Amino acid sequence: MKNIITIQHTQSVHHTNGMIGAWTDWELTALGKQQAFNIGEALRKEVADQHYVMYASDLLRTRQTADIVASSLEIVPIYKKELRELNLGSATGKSVEWLHKNQVKQDMRTSSLDYKLLPDAESKRDLYYRLLPFLHEMQNSREENIIIVSHGGTLSMLFYMWHNHDINNLENTEFRGLPGGVSVLNENDKGVRIIRKLNDLSYLSYPVK
Repeated sequence: MKNIITIQHTQSVHHTNGMIGAWTDWELTALGKQQAFNIGEALRKEVADQHYVMYASDLLRTRQTADIVASSLEIVPIYKKELRELNLGSATGKSVEWLHKNQVKQDMRTSSLDYKLLPDAESKRDLYYRLLPFLHEMQNSREENIIIVSHGGTLSMLFYMWHNHDINNLENTEFRGLPGGVSVLNENDKGVRIIRKLNDLSYLSYPVK
């Protein structure tokens, strides 16, 4: 059995300044730090007396989210480069406006799985195969209770992969993420995989006493 809680990093500076997130190391805003604290306190009461291991993207905004949540749970995050957001290559450090002006027009003859916004960016297929070893490691781990702190695009892909969907069906399926969204995935003793919560934002305003 597996109990997996995923957390999309909370509000980051790039959510407020029109810049690209991707692999740029943006910090959390003051609001984002408070949101992460609220998530941690809510989870502390929700998973009391259960031991969880936490994996997180090594980018700054996810590290900060993970560190704050982990302090409430008294655990130490394990940082994984594999959990980074989709790499947008030369758009790193640039604005959303710059990307709109410079992105490659999609060739309709090419699968959207292989489309790259820029020549040096990752495609969805690239992200799928980047995440595959991590997913196998998680599935084969003896740990039953796992927290994953990552990014919208990455978690969307993990939700898809959690249900053993073939990569070639991805064009017809998408899970949209929300900053600070908390999702809960389970695998029962019969091997049935369930998404119990998806992008629950109630944790962000958890009343801390």
